[in-house]
Amino acid sequence: MTSKNIARALTATALFTSLALAGCSAPQAASAPSSAAAPAEASAATPSPSETSGPFGGFDSAAEACSTIREQATGATLLPMSAAQGKTAELEQAKADLAATADRAPDSLKADFAHLKDVAIAGITDQTVFSSGKLQAAMAPVTNWLATNCK
Repeated sequence: MTSKNIARALTATALFTSLALAGCSAPQAASAPSSAAAPAEASAATPSPSETSGPFGGFDSAAEACSTIREQATGATLLPMSAAQGKTAELEQAKADLAATADRAPDSLKADFAHLKDVAIAGITDQTVFSSGKLQAAMAPVTNWLATNCK
């Protein structure tokens, strides 16, 4: 019975997240000119923490930032499912991808995305993260950033 309740909570959270992020599928048109210079900078050197201070952090374009952040935020809600299925390699890769996205996030989102990452990873072993609303609360600023910057 507990497994069914956990599965329902995870399914509801994944559905909520998908719906919340569905409206954030295209990059903001006004951001295109600022991203034109980013590829030249990115090709000149390996990304470092100081390069995440731009409007789209360590990403080459608005489209890449929006797409990656949206995908990783949605994927964060699914980490417990990977753990429950015993897919250790996939789980470790998902955690690494989530951490890499947190590192590359724009400064305006960096702390909030890092918090989402921490909460999602905690949810692997603590199912109350989902039932208590902690994950939804951690997701809210990320969803707001996507809605504002990825129209």
